[in-house]
Amino acid sequence: MSYNIRLAKKSDMTAVLDLINELAVYEKEPDAVEVTVKDLERDGFGKHPKFTCFVAESGARIVGIALVYMRFSTWKGDVLHLEDLIVSEQMRGTGLGTALLDEVVKYGDQLGVKRISWEVLDWNEPAINFYEKKGANVMRDWDVVHLNENAIKAYINSI
Repeated sequence: MSYNIRLAKKSDMTAVLDLINELAVYEKEPDAVEVTVKDLERDGFGKHPKFTCFVAESGARIVGIALVYMRFSTWKGDVLHLEDLIVSEQMRGTGLGTALLDEVVKYGDQLGVKRISWEVLDWNEPAINFYEKKGANVMRDWDVVHLNENAIKAYINSI
């Protein structure tokens, strides 16, 4: 199968959200996605976009995405964060994941970042193996820490 990777356009955000929802189902969190197409359109485009998104097209269909944004490390400086790399189920094993990751790494290099970082679920061995084969260090001794919206409100109320 052939595909083309390009920067996302505002009009792609419905298809991007479909892939985000597909990932949520795969990660056993089918009801966790709260972001909307309007959120993606507002936050990814305009004068100060909060993220950059690469899409992979096959024919007229978007079949993969890589969504990234800048962070700052107190140890390293500029960091590009890969929020999600999603390949639709029917396109897995075609090299599309590699092509999307290649695009992210080239983009990070162009930006001059000191690191590209992302998370992977500890049970997602296919993804872990994929990333390690690409030279990534899966840091199994670090835990991700989140405060969700309710926890933020509870924290504020406890101050």
